[in-house]
Amino acid sequence: MKQHLLGTSAIALGVALGAPASAQEWNMKWGGFYNFHVAYSSFDSDTAAHVGTDFDGVGTFTNAEIHFKPSITLDNGLTFGIDVQYEALNTGGATVDESFLSISSDTLGRIDLGNENSAGYKMMVSAPQVKGVLGINTGTLSGFIPLNIGQGGNLPWNFRQAAISSGIEVLGNNDVPRITYYTPSFNGLTLGVSYAANSNVFSASSSNPNAGNNGGVNRNIGVTDIWDIGLVYKQSFNGVDVNLAARYGTAENNTGFAGTDDPDVWAVGATLGYAGWSFGGHYGENDNGGLLPDQEGWSLGVTYDLPGPWDIGFDTFQGEWDDNIGGEAEYEAYQLAASRSLGKGVRWAVYAIYAEGTVNGNGFNNVPAPGVANSVNANTQVEGTIIATSINLSF
Repeated sequence: MKQHLLGTSAIALGVALGAPASAQEWNMKWGGFYNFHVAYSSFDSDTAAHVGTDFDGVGTFTNAEIHFKPSITLDNGLTFGIDVQYEALNTGGATVDESFLSISSDTLGRIDLGNENSAGYKMMVSAPQVKGVLGINTGTLSGFIPLNIGQGGNLPWNFRQAAISSGIEVLGNNDVPRITYYTPSFNGLTLGVSYAANSNVFSASSSNPNAGNNGGVNRNIGVTDIWDIGLVYKQSFNGVDVNLAARYGTAENNTGFAGTDDPDVWAVGATLGYAGWSFGGHYGENDNGGLLPDQEGWSLGVTYDLPGPWDIGFDTFQGEWDDNIGGEAEYEAYQLAASRSLGKGVRWAVYAIYAEGTVNGNGFNNVPAPGVANSVNANTQVEGTIIATSINLSF
């Protein structure tokens, strides 16, 4: 599979380099989004870190990015472009979220080269949500409800993993240097394959010294050779819109930790749409090979596009952790929402969320050492409710 993917990339580049120069001009496209949320929170916790704290009251949450997407289509039909996404928040300096080069055509499909999520991640389908809300299936509600251990809560909150998100990766790796190929759509069926040399989350105790452009990849350490595959089928039949997806990913565990194994991930999801209604959900698992707790999660949701500018909907997310040595934890969240389009690229939303985290038995560190139990936050519960509104701009 690896040789086939790299060979496809080489063929595409060879065709492009051998073609005559294009008379076309670069399309200097740019865009982005700015979402601002205001919420009133009510919060309860029996964790030790939250003794004497008060999280009730009004708070804000911002998510914003600026995207630069220049591209050019050559005379041979190949389109070359880049996608550079900057975090547009006042965090002390500009931070690039994702940055990659793409090569595409109607007959070739698409090749992405650079720091980006895998095909399995990008092709996944989950429960529909009303536009403009705070996603309960992404972990972002921690901006109002401090469920995770890093904020004094009781849940590990491991990034890009199944217990808190429908967008999952092998061991939660994120935006590492990657090669991805997507086939053209065959009657609604599309296949995607990704390869990354290594992970930026290679073990339970440290970060990967080989990630990015910091040197060659030493395959005797860390987690290496990450493969992901995604499959999506999207079609309409007599007014019924069908969207089905599945993904699988795996990697080699070279950490040397005793009792650990290769991590993998898999998930399935589906949505059905009819007459303004959309129903759907997903189920996913991260088997982290003993490097992090194993995780699973699922979502269900329904939305309805009312006549006029309003959408309404309800969704839930349920997640579980198991460290296989006596620690178990659960995350559950429920959201009721409505949003209204105020014009092109401008949307106002109102929503209410209830979420809680429960730990049974041993507690968890945020990144526990393999095979080591931890009593922090054992047998605790954290819960919170928010009532919120948001303004969402996309351009």
